[in-house]
Amino acid sequence: MVWALSLLLAAALAVCAALAVVVARQRTALAEQAARVEVLEADLAAALSPRPASTPVERAVRRVVRTAGQLRSEGFGGLLQSSIEDLQAWAEAERADVQTMADSEGRVTLLFSDIEGSTALNERLGDAAFVRMLRAHDDVVRSRVDRYRGSVVKTAGDGFMVAFRDAEAACRCATGIQKDLRRTLDPRLRTAAVKVRIGVHTGTVVSRDGDYFGRNVAMAARVEALATGGEVLATDAVREALDEDAAVELVEMGEVELKGLPGTHRVWRVTRPDRRG
Repeated sequence: MVWALSLLLAAALAVCAALAVVVARQRTALAEQAARVEVLEADLAAALSPRPASTPVERAVRRVVRTAGQLRSEGFGGLLQSSIEDLQAWAEAERADVQTMADSEGRVTLLFSDIEGSTALNERLGDAAFVRMLRAHDDVVRSRVDRYRGSVVKTAGDGFMVAFRDAEAACRCATGIQKDLRRTLDPRLRTAAVKVRIGVHTGTVVSRDGDYFGRNVAMAARVEALATGGEVLATDAVREALDEDAAVELVEMGEVELKGLPGTHRVWRVTRPDRRG
């Protein structure tokens, strides 16, 4: 009897030992997975830390990182609750971003730009060189937009749509872009002899999903299409929105017709960039 009990006890101890080994291995595997997730989170955070997330891709990556951390620490219940709260917070943040671009009268100054003759330029340079040129062009535009606190609403090929709270900031950004392109030493731009046309207009807009719509958006786009390469054109509404001591100078171009918009419209050429850059 004692002998049988001893065998049973030994068997039980062996099973416990085996289970302990399995549990230890599982814990080690989980710890390794957690460590890999933490390293991934740290790498992604470091990559995105120089500036706030400004594109849908960056925002999506940050949500993935945050979701992984919450899932590990809070489980599915906590994740579901925080996701509902996050959706509301993100919606409010998007509305706040749009509202901050409007002035005290609810107006936004829009800047439209594109490269003159981009199709022919693509044909002349070839696809690879054209893409390299576009990257250099985009860097110039975005650098000036950041400097004057504009917000890139969207891009399409070689074109930009940018919103500003202040009309002078938009004009100085536009003339700064033209100056940078004229004086650039970047061979990607100098070889291509890139010329950009820019149009600026101020007015109220309708916002939806981070984009702008309405008559004044069409007005800005039409004025940009009227410009020639290296030129900045602005509407009468921009002139009226500028202070008398604004660091830009406008020259009247007369009354013009704009496609799809009734009547005639007074247009001004922005001729003098800010001497301070």
